[in-house]
Amino acid sequence: MATTKKNKNYRPIGVFDSGVGGLSVLLELKRVLPHENFVFLADQMYVPYGEKSKSVLVKRVYKIADYFQKYHNIKMMVVACNTATVYTIGELRAKCSFPIVATVPAIKPAAQKTKSGTIAVISTPVTAKSQALKDLIKNNCKNINVLNVGCSHLENLVEQGILNGDYVNNLLLKYLEGIKDSDADCLVLGCTHYPFLKKSIGKILGSRIQIVDSGEAVAKQTRSLLLTNKMKKNPRSRGANLYFTTGDSAQFSKVASKLLKKKVKAKKVKI
Repeated sequence: MATTKKNKNYRPIGVFDSGVGGLSVLLELKRVLPHENFVFLADQMYVPYGEKSKSVLVKRVYKIADYFQKYHNIKMMVVACNTATVYTIGELRAKCSFPIVATVPAIKPAAQKTKSGTIAVISTPVTAKSQALKDLIKNNCKNINVLNVGCSHLENLVEQGILNGDYVNNLLLKYLEGIKDSDADCLVLGCTHYPFLKKSIGKILGSRIQIVDSGEAVAKQTRSLLLTNKMKKNPRSRGANLYFTTGDSAQFSKVASKLLKKKVKAKKVKI
């Protein structure tokens, strides 16, 4: 039977991250695009991406793109990871024929929201030091002071499903104390793992500082690209979601179920 345009539009959107952090982006994608089908992959054999070289990351994302295309026939891919975006997005777009949505720290929205003229961004140490983040700040923050804080270990806590408690609070306080005492009125969450710590972060910072993440912007950009490329699925039925990991499927399923507040069952794949 010939493949119709309708059938093509029912193809899934591939979403990947080094671990469970990308689920925060998937939540926004599902909220904005409830009728689309999604395939989520956590590349947990290689988590955290922030400790890998660019050459290793490029090889990984190539393999992930090939996996999505070969086994799931995706129509679009979302890179739900700031570190992967920073170091591989150019190579990915040059290699792949389908549209790709990147995830970058929400510096521009924060710069537009600030009234004090000071914003802060927390991210992995690799993202914090990256030229891509420096360029984002340079291009969007003229006459705005930016506090750029690299954070170790927060990503790993979320991977384990540890979102609160004394250890989490003490670690967050270490990174947020200077921001809390500054004039910053917006905090950018520059890692897709961090939205799952939003409640704990908010308790430390209080209501004066607005927390901004990239999920909503990524979801809106995905919707825009679907419309531009005439790929949007018919809204008659709700979308289906599949979950995969290159790591421990039982552990991923347990943590993902906690983060998404619903039962998740993932399969392990070798990539």
